[in-house]
Amino acid sequence: MTELAAPRSRKVRVLATLGPASNTPEMIRTLFLGGADAFRINMSHGDHAGKLPLIQGIREVERSAGRPISILFDLQGPKLRVGAFAEGIVLLKTGERFVLDRDPAPGDTSRVQLPHREIFEAIEVGARLLLDDGKLVLRVTRASPERIETLVEVGGPLSNSKGLNVPDVVLPMAALTDKDRRDLAFALDQGADWIALSFVQRPEDVAEARRLIGGKAALLAKIEKPQAIDRLDEILELADGVMVARGDLGVELPPQAVPPLQKRIVEGARRLGRPVVVATQMLESMIKAPTPTRAEVSDVATAMYDGADAVMLSAESAAGDWPAEAVGMMDRIAHEVERDPGYSARIHFTATPMEATTADALAGSCKHIARTVSAAAIICYTLSGSTARRIARERPDVPILVLTPKRATARRLGLLWGVHAVVTKDVGGFEEMVAKAKRMALRHKIAHGGDRVIIVAGVPFGTPGATNVLHVARITGDELKGYS
Repeated sequence: MTELAAPRSRKVRVLATLGPASNTPEMIRTLFLGGADAFRINMSHGDHAGKLPLIQGIREVERSAGRPISILFDLQGPKLRVGAFAEGIVLLKTGERFVLDRDPAPGDTSRVQLPHREIFEAIEVGARLLLDDGKLVLRVTRASPERIETLVEVGGPLSNSKGLNVPDVVLPMAALTDKDRRDLAFALDQGADWIALSFVQRPEDVAEARRLIGGKAALLAKIEKPQAIDRLDEILELADGVMVARGDLGVELPPQAVPPLQKRIVEGARRLGRPVVVATQMLESMIKAPTPTRAEVSDVATAMYDGADAVMLSAESAAGDWPAEAVGMMDRIAHEVERDPGYSARIHFTATPMEATTADALAGSCKHIARTVSAAAIICYTLSGSTARRIARERPDVPILVLTPKRATARRLGLLWGVHAVVTKDVGGFEEMVAKAKRMALRHKIAHGGDRVIIVAGVPFGTPGATNVLHVARITGDELKGYS
């Protein structure tokens, strides 16, 4: 018999990346029980056959726990790299000249191949080229369709196929490579809940991905390019959610520019009710150590105080020595932050203006009514998940129990702040709606006898986008039968 997993007592979600350190059913279950609400599968590594056991392991945990679990497939995106060197490695000296060209011949201390036509088309004099995660900096002094001449501003060793970042120009490259399209097709075939899109520069990148996804999964735009910041509002409008991908963002921008941008991205997503994930190097030291640094703990807590829906572990859970401990640490940080009496006030610093719709008006009212009548929970009926997103955007003080007949909807809500989603048959009338809401609140330990709950739904039932009912109910003796 399925043993229903109790709702998390915290509202911030934990997204854990799976990899060599966490690729067994036993470890996936351990991470889930330790606090992971959703799992990330990184398509930058491995092949499709190697991903199947991860997917099967997650779905097995889902079945045994009786709780929908989100799977996010993270597409690799274009990877810009220099060519090879005759000696395998060279030393570029600060102040010297260095050339990148189209010639496939092995490079030396004066030149190397750059196998990306698009960079030659877009590069401008004065632009920077960052090599090896920003360790080396080149400044363009002359450019043509076949040759880019640069001055080495920050030198160092450079070896074969090191990565290249071009932060100062918009490259005429699609966010989706041929590999990404194959990976996307695989992910959709496997029932992906979320697709994370890398290398987003323009809203058109998001629109193209949405067209290919065709509504089969939700789309998370990774904000990792400075060009995406310039058009952030447009990207947020088109995406279902966003990720603050601080790795590449911190390479292409000065490190000190990343914290204010993180706050800006989180705030923009909050305003529109889009789930926002803060990622990269959150507990980096736990790749090798069983405990994090104090600065890392503070970093994670800051993202939570800013109002992030979820925080993400990368190598910490995928390839580190302490995957379960890293997830447990995220869980404990979130509990501690949410116990802070000042937490509620801080996450409401961001204004969330409502649209002039009945659904927005009711969602916005839930928080205030719950506080006024001391309700134990908000219970939301939804088909698409839009009502749940509206309520979660307001960051109410109480849990949000979402009832939906669509498993895909329930799974996608796994990245949403404060939501516990349950797959259940739809209701046909008002009295049935109230009775089922009470029963589900008791069954999932969201509320207890004597508690008030707020119920939000749409009439006629089963009609997407028809949210127009808010009802306050009290759980009485009749509902308690069978749940004592």
